[in-house]
Amino acid sequence: MFTGIVEEVGTLLVREDQSDAARLQIRARKVLEDVALGDSISVNGVCLTVTDVRTDEGGSTWSTDVMGETLRRSSLGKAQAGDPVNLERAVSAHTRLGGHIVQGHVDGVGSVLARTPGEHWEVVRIGLPAQLARYVVEKGSICVDGVSLTVSAVSAATDPEPWFEVSLIPTTLRETTLGTRATGDPVNLEVDVIAKYVERLLEGRR
Repeated sequence: MFTGIVEEVGTLLVREDQSDAARLQIRARKVLEDVALGDSISVNGVCLTVTDVRTDEGGSTWSTDVMGETLRRSSLGKAQAGDPVNLERAVSAHTRLGGHIVQGHVDGVGSVLARTPGEHWEVVRIGLPAQLARYVVEKGSICVDGVSLTVSAVSAATDPEPWFEVSLIPTTLRETTLGTRATGDPVNLEVDVIAKYVERLLEGRR
């Protein structure tokens, strides 16, 4: 489990495509301070398992295997060497829950529709798959590329394509990849898991 509070931005150094999977090698620093094989690290909101850790003259790297299902359902399917990635270690029992409950299980891929700069923040509008729109509510939580954010506005039911907006503070713009996401860029989305469980329970009563 994660909180959506990005610890650092790493770099995807190597991508090795296989027949039904891919192996990623990622340069990082902070998230490797106490890492062990088998630990979980969130990469742009995707929970991945550490399979190897190495240190060389360029610094420390870790490797992970990504199955075909994950490549198809997240933006990691199009990730290339050189791309920056948001990284967060799994929470421990004594960690403050600074964001919200994030599983690292991507529900769908959205896209940046518009960016509106303000004096001290920036409003970003993101399009999302229609089947996820019912889980996104104003003032609720959503995870975008591994970043826990508060929804500041949502599309009307009459809008042809659903969207939501988030307001990014300078720290988020500076210390995560969301500061450089351009219009049209894909982003991983994970909606609030509590909403999905509530919906499932209510279905059983109908």
